[in-house]
Amino acid sequence: MFRIQTLNKISPLGLDLFPRDKYEIASDIANPHAIIVRSADMNNMEIPSSVLAIARAGAGYNNIPVPRCSESGVVVFNTPGANANAVKELAIAALLLSSRNIIGGINWTASVADRADVAELVEKEKSKFTGPELKGKTLGVIGLGAIGVMVANDAMALGMKVIGFDPYISVDAAWHLSSDVARADSLESLLVKSDYVTLHIPQSEATKGLLDAAKFKIIKKDARIINLSRNGLVVDKDIVEALESGKISCYVTDFPSATTLACKKVIGIPHLGASTPEAEDNCAVMAVQQIIDYLENGEIRNSVNFPACRLEQRFPHRLLVVNRNIPNMVGQITTNLASANINIQDLINHHRNEYGFSIIDTEQQIPESVMEQIRKVNGIIRVRSIER
Repeated sequence: MFRIQTLNKISPLGLDLFPRDKYEIASDIANPHAIIVRSADMNNMEIPSSVLAIARAGAGYNNIPVPRCSESGVVVFNTPGANANAVKELAIAALLLSSRNIIGGINWTASVADRADVAELVEKEKSKFTGPELKGKTLGVIGLGAIGVMVANDAMALGMKVIGFDPYISVDAAWHLSSDVARADSLESLLVKSDYVTLHIPQSEATKGLLDAAKFKIIKKDARIINLSRNGLVVDKDIVEALESGKISCYVTDFPSATTLACKKVIGIPHLGASTPEAEDNCAVMAVQQIIDYLENGEIRNSVNFPACRLEQRFPHRLLVVNRNIPNMVGQITTNLASANINIQDLINHHRNEYGFSIIDTEQQIPESVMEQIRKVNGIIRVRSIER
């Protein structure tokens, strides 16, 4: 029986995919095999040694201590693309909100609701809330993953010119991206040309503070910036200074702070990017499917810390090995199996940065004593077996 812990409210549409004869699911459960989380902060949480995997029902994963998980052989999944449409729709709305001063107009209208001459006032004051159309303007999309591609394509449909920047764009994303989207050679070249800039990248050590005072010095005058990704991508103090100096016209952020909300040119949204019932359902379904695949089959897809690794199981016994990416790891594993007269029928080994993952199928059952010998090999992090 696999034990699954939920740290947030997870859509029943996803949780119902767990077969109840094999899985026990609860928010408070001892020694879970896997954890499903949305926004709960796990960075200071003690993760039980029983945990094999953590699934983030969403794209961002900075609430999970990924380096610590990697050291313990815990596979961390996210759900890229599951909430893409929800975030894309909010990005399109943000483009309009940043451009047309819709919120300012709505707030002003509410302030004169008790006036008898509202109709006359509206005609007299409407010029205070004018703003440019999107058509014909240039949108710079930073990050061309599932969300960025959808935003770029839909902006093209609105008549915008689109420039994209993503040095790590995947083949799958490239297939879905309109061929009319121009490619920026650098972040700086995108910023100097874009009337609107929208961020669709994860936050990491490399991307934290990506848009700062230095970038705002070169950005196109009167640009409008949209951040529905993570707060740390933009330096709050620097963008407020750029807004107040008149270099930037508007900043729409899904991660408002006391610093940004003190500026009248900031439109703060209360982290609504993926807050649709459809997105929550999609993320839960994807997270659960990935957990089931890993616990029952040892297959990895959409992990943020280990390589994708899938192998059709045609033999009854499967060995799964998590190891450091150092020389002769596979050789030492196979030598231990050969010493026990266990014949390997199928094998796949992939690595990602510092870590590797192997799936080994055999017709013979692998004794615990052999797995214990493999665990003693320098660089081995975790070993487990699956029986069919």
